Amino acid sequence: MASKIIPKKHPMPQQDPKVRAKNFDEVALGYDEETAVAEAGRCLNCKKPMCKEGCPVGVDIPEFIALVKERKFDEAARVIKRTNALPAVCGRVCPQENQCEKNCIVGKKHEPVAIGRLERFVGDYIVDKDEQPEVAEPTGYKVAVVGSGPAGLACAADLARLGHSVTIFEALHTPGGVLMYGIPEFRLPKRIVQKEIQNLKKMGVQIETNTIIGQIHSLDELFEEEGFDAAFLGTGAGTPYFMNIPGENLNGVYSANEFLTRSNLMKAYSFPEYDTPTKVGKRVAVLGGGNVAMDAARTALRFGAEEVYIVYRRSRAELPARLEEVEHAEEEGVKFLFLTNPVRYIGNEEGWLTALECIKMELGEPDASGRRKPVPVPGSEFALPVDVAVVAIGQGPNPLLTQNTPDLETNKRGNIVADEFGKTSKPGVFAGGDVVTGAATVIKAMGAGRLAAKSIHEYLMAKGPKKEQG
Repeated sequence: MASKIIPKKHPMPQQDPKVRAKNFDEVALGYDEETAVAEAGRCLNCKKPMCKEGCPVGVDIPEFIALVKERKFDEAARVIKRTNALPAVCGRVCPQENQCEKNCIVGKKHEPVAIGRLERFVGDYIVDKDEQPEVAEPTGYKVAVVGSGPAGLACAADLARLGHSVTIFEALHTPGGVLMYGIPEFRLPKRIVQKEIQNLKKMGVQIETNTIIGQIHSLDELFEEEGFDAAFLGTGAGTPYFMNIPGENLNGVYSANEFLTRSNLMKAYSFPEYDTPTKVGKRVAVLGGGNVAMDAARTALRFGAEEVYIVYRRSRAELPARLEEVEHAEEEGVKFLFLTNPVRYIGNEEGWLTALECIKMELGEPDASGRRKPVPVPGSEFALPVDVAVVAIGQGPNPLLTQNTPDLETNKRGNIVADEFGKTSKPGVFAGGDVVTGAATVIKAMGAGRLAAKSIHEYLMAKGPKKEQG
């Protein structure tokens, strides 16, 4: 039986690299029906589906794939939506190669089943369908969800499904969190994100934008004045880290957060329709090696930069970005400077960046993360002429909420301390996603949001039926 398996995944159709490097249209074009059905046919429908164990939100992968194989796409969508409120999003941005597909039995001898591509196909198939999601009878309980990123959206979806009244408070003018401001249009079209959010609204979820909890309302006021019975904090990691090297205040040095927010949320990619000034010049250096660095480098190319460099202090083998993102960046013309570390920014008399001074590195003994620690090579300094540098070395939690909530425990990095069920030190307050773990993946944040929703439901139900006010 195994010999009949097609050894490789069906390839993902995509835009030609030379064409796509000049536009913001989606790179991966998605499977058509025939390809999706053929790829679903590679699944063995195992008795012990290890793929499911690799999914942070517990999607019943074999069941939905079996339905795709039978061309029952609407039913497949219902299976996914039981545990994942954002299939069209996750099918695009999840690191499936490190999760569900990593555990796929077909992958032991061949390429694993393209679970992510199939999820995207199903998500896209139903994204424009006007279906009314099922929700339980109202419980009478009110839950505040702070932050409309992946953790908040997943938590809100589960709570609404269970019959609770949910209001999401979002600091920015558009809901979606990192899905809107962080991930570029060419990887995740914003129309898809907003469609998924519309589905939440159909479930009765209220969304209040331009509302910063910690400033407009304190957490205590949500309970005492607004009548909420519980709260979930999914405020993410939106505060950029910098290297603290000389010249960091020169014009032309961006954080990846600012650079990508200008492009995505403020729609600089639609210039001149949206007049968001974003200077890239001719030569751009992006510092870092994760997915955010790849997003920034590929965005800079699309803004017209002639040369774009990824400056990374370790070797190619240690790159934390997804292989697919690295390959796409290379195909589009991004150059990689491995074993290279910036030591200072060089500017002109007008205060504009003109070059990045770097030093060559070599790999020494493994550090605490298990990766070999980069060590400077004495006397190997050199200057890389650039007009713009984008710092993409990670980000941490925004302190606006926590510094105004003294009874909410945080760790030394400023992350909210929560147990494995999302419970914090403050009664009735739960938290999850990047604000707890530090920057991680969309699907892990969603998993944390779902776990917290279960905990919140149990916490509220333990109080018994909600008594009528009056």
